[in-house]
Amino acid sequence: MSDTRPRVIKVVCQVLRTPPAVINDNSRFVEDLGAESIQSVELVAAFEEEFDIEMDEEAALAVKNIGKAVEFIDKVRMS
Repeated sequence: MSDTRPRVIKVVCQVLRTPPAVINDNSRFVEDLGAESIQSVELVAAFEEEFDIEMDEEAALAVKNIGKAVEFIDKVRMS
């Protein structure tokens, strides 16, 4: 099993100061977790640092929820 999901949740909790109990795969960054524009950019940077990857910023910012972020990061890590 991939370690991506718990690490994504850890980063989201740190950047958005959100308790892990309120986060699930369908949690949307803006609508459900309250991310503002600058925090979305901070999330991308934090994911890159956490996973030691480079992501296309425009494509990464188009990802809207936790589950899709896990899929996106897994794809980037495999390439």
